[in-house]
Amino acid sequence: MRILVVIVNYRAAAHVAKCLDSLADERRLLPDLRVVVVDNPSGGDDVAQLQAHVCARAYGDWVAVRPMPRNGGFAYGVNAGVQPAMAGADAPDAFLLLNPDTWIRPGAVAQLVAFLAERQDVGIVGSRLEDPDGTRQVAQFRFPGVLNTFDDAVALSVVSRLLRPWATVPPFREEPTRVDWLAGACMLVRRDVFARVGPFDEDYFLYFEELDFCRRAQALGVATWNDPRSRVVHLVGQSTGVTVRDRRPGRLPDYWFASRIRYFDKHHGRAFRFAVDCAYVLGKSLWHALRLLRGRPDLGPPHALRDHARAMFRRC
Repeated sequence: MRILVVIVNYRAAAHVAKCLDSLADERRLLPDLRVVVVDNPSGGDDVAQLQAHVCARAYGDWVAVRPMPRNGGFAYGVNAGVQPAMAGADAPDAFLLLNPDTWIRPGAVAQLVAFLAERQDVGIVGSRLEDPDGTRQVAQFRFPGVLNTFDDAVALSVVSRLLRPWATVPPFREEPTRVDWLAGACMLVRRDVFARVGPFDEDYFLYFEELDFCRRAQALGVATWNDPRSRVVHLVGQSTGVTVRDRRPGRLPDYWFASRIRYFDKHHGRAFRFAVDCAYVLGKSLWHALRLLRGRPDLGPPHALRDHARAMFRRC
């Protein structure tokens, strides 16, 4: 299989350099693997750093650095890597979408490629994501709805037991599993899936774009799977600070809410989105009440309940 790895960079040149080094080792198993690093400009010197690394390591025959004229977001960057290759005479068989803050455990990409080769019914497959020490991360999900949104917001074990069949995060299995959608940090997508589903929706600046893509793919009968035999290290939230786990995350940015609104309005309509918002506000209000009674701190994003409530009546 000819694989094109697409890495969208934003202020993460040092992480991308490490990712490229891990992919260089992977090319011993996949000599037809190529990489394009799409740089969304941040005003820094990331392009110069990346080009210098490519030159110093003699990666120029398989790595290209593509500076973009503006920061159009993650979906914009993915499309800038995928669409020109789709239109080329020597289009790859599949595209591996990798976050800049990842690196590859030995054989991880080869395992994903082998899985697609064995399972012609599968169009998208992702890896087990993990911390550098091997601790497993959440990387596979059910589509969001009223019940799992309430469950996530209220965060009570008794509620989670009752709503387990609808939980956002399905039980982890050591063997390959079909899922609704995958974390976009590592997704291998067949070329014909992009041809059928179309490009990533660039009206998402950041967040929810991989959820949207998997949802559109499922609507066309494309199966999404996770193969935990493929292991990829993910340094969560290094570019945005929104999903960090080693400290309290920052306040959810406006583009997060804009992407969330777009997803629900696009796939379900405003009435369903309002119901999901109500489920979140109710669940989070109960959580805060119990937190205050127990004297526990709020370690989540600041003002999350207020910001969600304010977003309830916004249009996409």
